Amino acid sequence: MAEIANIPARELRERGPGSSPAVQEVSAILIPTMARAFPELPASVNFPAVEHEVLRRWRAGKVFERSLAQTANGPPWICYEGPPTANGMPGVHHIEARVLKDAFPRFKTMQGFHVPRRAGWDCHGLPVEVAVEQELGFTSKRDIESYGIAAFNARCRESVLRHVDAFAEFTERMGYWTDLSQAYQTMDPSYVESVWWSLKEIFAKGLLVRDLRISPYCPRCGTPLSDHEMGQPDVYQTVTDPSVIVRFPVRGLPKGAPPQLAGADLLVWTTTPWTLVSNTAVAVHPDEVYAIARRSGVGDRVVVADALFARVLGEGWHITERLRGSDLAGATYEPPFNLIRVENAHRVVTGTFVTTQDGTGLVHLAPAFGPDDMAAGRAHGLPVVNPVMPDGRFEQHVPMVGGMFFKAADEILTSDLSDRGLVFSSHPHEHSYPHCYRCGTLLLYYALPSWFIRTTVIKDTLLAENEKTNWQPPAVKEGRYGDWLRNNVDWALSRTRYWGTPLPIWLCPAGHPTCVGSRAELTALSGTDVSGVDPHRPFVDDIAISCPECGVTAHRVPEVVDVWYDSGAMPFAQFGAPLHNNGEFRASFPAQFICEAIDQTRGWFYSLMAVSTLVFGRSAYENVACMGHIVDERGRKMSKHLGNVLAPMPLMEAHGADCVRWFFAVSGSPWGTRRIVPSVLEEIVRKVLITYWNTVSFFILYANAAAAEERGQQAGPAPEPVPTREDRPLLDRWLLSELHMLVRDVTAAMEAFDPPTAGRQIAGFIDELSNWYVRRSRRRFWNGPSTAEGASAFDTLEQVLETLTRLMAPITPFVTDFVWSVLRAAGQPDSVHLASWPVADPTQIEEDLAGQMALARRLVELGRSARASAVVKVRQPLSLALVSAHGFADLPAELVAQVAEELNVRALLPLDGSGGEPLTYSAKANFRSLGKRFGGRTQHVAAAIAAADPGALAADLESLGATKVDVDGQSVDVMAEDVIVTRTPRPGWAVAT
Repeated sequence: MAEIANIPARELRERGPGSSPAVQEVSAILIPTMARAFPELPASVNFPAVEHEVLRRWRAGKVFERSLAQTANGPPWICYEGPPTANGMPGVHHIEARVLKDAFPRFKTMQGFHVPRRAGWDCHGLPVEVAVEQELGFTSKRDIESYGIAAFNARCRESVLRHVDAFAEFTERMGYWTDLSQAYQTMDPSYVESVWWSLKEIFAKGLLVRDLRISPYCPRCGTPLSDHEMGQPDVYQTVTDPSVIVRFPVRGLPKGAPPQLAGADLLVWTTTPWTLVSNTAVAVHPDEVYAIARRSGVGDRVVVADALFARVLGEGWHITERLRGSDLAGATYEPPFNLIRVENAHRVVTGTFVTTQDGTGLVHLAPAFGPDDMAAGRAHGLPVVNPVMPDGRFEQHVPMVGGMFFKAADEILTSDLSDRGLVFSSHPHEHSYPHCYRCGTLLLYYALPSWFIRTTVIKDTLLAENEKTNWQPPAVKEGRYGDWLRNNVDWALSRTRYWGTPLPIWLCPAGHPTCVGSRAELTALSGTDVSGVDPHRPFVDDIAISCPECGVTAHRVPEVVDVWYDSGAMPFAQFGAPLHNNGEFRASFPAQFICEAIDQTRGWFYSLMAVSTLVFGRSAYENVACMGHIVDERGRKMSKHLGNVLAPMPLMEAHGADCVRWFFAVSGSPWGTRRIVPSVLEEIVRKVLITYWNTVSFFILYANAAAAEERGQQAGPAPEPVPTREDRPLLDRWLLSELHMLVRDVTAAMEAFDPPTAGRQIAGFIDELSNWYVRRSRRRFWNGPSTAEGASAFDTLEQVLETLTRLMAPITPFVTDFVWSVLRAAGQPDSVHLASWPVADPTQIEEDLAGQMALARRLVELGRSARASAVVKVRQPLSLALVSAHGFADLPAELVAQVAEELNVRALLPLDGSGGEPLTYSAKANFRSLGKRFGGRTQHVAAAIAAADPGALAADLESLGATKVDVDGQSVDVMAEDVIVTRTPRPGWAVAT
């Protein structure tokens, strides 16, 4: 059996964080020993029951805490937890990323790294507010303010910790090791102050500014959404809107315009008729060609982009004049509505954002409701007209639509235009439209005074930091995430809400902003001790300061901070750094690893990188795994919002947490969208976990039988010394070689954050171990270790199972720890998670032997196939099997004998004629291949192939890949692809190939 060699802790520390500490050699130290008895292992297993027993052992033995203590002096390896919000019950999708956030820390801990793991709770934000509003039956912000901000926020505070116990139970049940006892909360005063400190740093760099900008805005929640919130998967939904082309009659001509323009109608396309109330201008592309067209026999004249003439107008129209968009600039027109007074407006302007890909090539502008509109309005001095209130309804004084929700006004406005003959055409238009990803309300693009972080200024730095980052899967780096960074826009930071980190900016009447970085600073500015004040609304709203610039009283702005900024501040704010515990923060920054689902490319992944780059000039993480979504039977992402979450606890109790963990880490592609189905989980249990368990059970059964027999003998043969590697049977040498290749390859896959590859290699090895090695070695185990072959088999299988258990431990921590408790020798740790990671020994790897064994196993498969085709069972002995295979002549006699035994044949000979010829051959030309090479001579070459000896032809083509045939007295080269060879078994033979 193998002894364990441990490297001293001093040497481990000296290797430093750049190395992979090697703390166990897999190679055996060969010493003769008495047969060892093992604790009993049940022949059948209930995995959930085993897991509960292991959980009990972990709790009683404080195994997680001891794993941290024993690596305390090791090099640090940091993994950040993306904190959940505990205002809802955990779902199975919460398992997904947590499997990898547990597996890799376990792996690195076994390598000797110190991996602190601290849990956290995400507490702030609009999702929490929406949930509490629904509980209270509120429908608007007015309801919240009537109820009282303090009382409302108290309800929010209670709700975000409502299901902490359920999350803790779920976390323990799935085997996710993290420190819940010191979990940080984003609503903690120290966390809020750290966020304030970071915002002051950004403000000092001139990157936190206030501006009037168009933002996607939820009228029900009363707050804008940031661009990365708009990237959430539930935002865009398919809707049907009216697609209307409206006539805008020309009233005044620009200088030099053709007279045909007088009295013509500008054809303007829109899918948002409600914005026509606020129309201020029509935009055309300055360099595009526009056509003035007339309908035959009618005086009707219209203006449309020349490129869209046929699509928009159809039959019966002809062009009377063409002109550039720049020539249209300055024309005035009659607006579609005069429901509100608009000064200095209703003229044609130019804009390069106008396209001729769809619509009419003329764009209606309402600067209050679109970013391009706003930019064009500023460039041309247009007014910003906004008759829509923050609740999404038109102001009461607006005729026809006063008090209406903005989208509800489409129908009545379109009907009025039609009645007045201003609708040129109209039809339903299906397209994607944004909705609030929390409450489902239609969004509108709305001009709001907001606070922004100028992330566009650091775009190049963000791209450089992304270039240094290792992504899994790699395509996300330059694809989804890289595209997001390249199209970066400024971060809309402020939210006009209540439950969140208050924006720490105080304004005086003169507009001088003061950004406050802590409660201590606020105490100094206000002249009142506020060190104990809750830094949330409404308490912080009541604190006034003296403006440092003009001395006038300043009050805090009413907004709170986007909750994604809270999340992005986690690396330092979890410690309250740098105001507190700055050393702890510096020791854990940046993270070596983070992992979440694909939607976090525009969520947590971005906010982590953006906040740290803004504040510290570098990203917060080095490696990131980006997992696909778990979807329901309809293909929808599982989320609390959709109410389609699958409960995780019943799933784990039915199949076992190890099975579920294996599914998330290995099955299919963790980077793609997946659906959990019982059949897949059952297959994992059957093919991986039960096969592993049964192999261990087999070993324990015969090892204990041998030990019992040895104890019961008064005198008899002692166990044989374990042979050296060179003297072991080929089967044992092969298995040890495969084991070391497995250690090498699984380690490389885990280092590359590629658990699917690691898991598939382990699963393949388990199959080979059970269905080839153990099956071929049964007699040696039956006979016990009293022979050299038996001693070698017992030693080999014990080494392999002990090492395999270590390799499986990070992904399947329960069953491996139970098995470890049975297999471990005296002096080894009492948990596999306190053991060290195995290190491959290259001298044990025999690549040639691996290829030879693969050939032998393939020959067995083919031989069985030939028997099946002839309906001859394996138990019926046969005299001969003939083999035609590259490498067969080099197979060791021991492997040839094993193949013969597996096939139950007395002899296994090469197909060279010495054992008889079991096949007849026929050969014919492959005209497709010959025609390309020989053209007009093809028929002659085909005749030569037909006339040649087909057996000799086949032999040449198989061994050399080419042959020669005689064509009209000339020798012609024929390649393998030129000939179709058919082999037919003679009577009494069966063939598989």
